[in-house]
Amino acid sequence: MRDRRGQDDFSGALRKALSELPPMFHEALANVAVVVEDWPPGELLEELGIPPDDTLYGFYHGVPLPERSVQDSGLLPDKISVYRGPLIKDFPDRNELSLQIRITLLHEIGHYFGMDEEELSRLGYE
Repeated sequence: MRDRRGQDDFSGALRKALSELPPMFHEALANVAVVVEDWPPGELLEELGIPPDDTLYGFYHGVPLPERSVQDSGLLPDKISVYRGPLIKDFPDRNELSLQIRITLLHEIGHYFGMDEEELSRLGYE
């Protein structure tokens, strides 16, 4: 059985992080679904070369804005997945968890806007 309160706390922290984004980001993210998933799929971890003792907190699924062309207009909508299981496991403290949810969300939004891992790391979103 799942802990409904823990799920509500997690979703609430994610909603809060989204609500604190500047209005210009809300507009830019209008067609991006932000979803909570329990764990990252094994095949995604394998595809990304993430070792079994490591994990993923979030993932941006889509074509970054700077790389888009007219040919990308028929693609599925963009999606940001935030993975509840690894975040709760690695950040049991509620305040740390909320902070890491926010960092994960901003990290994945950065990928949507075309930022790479190095740029995101420089900004503190690793």
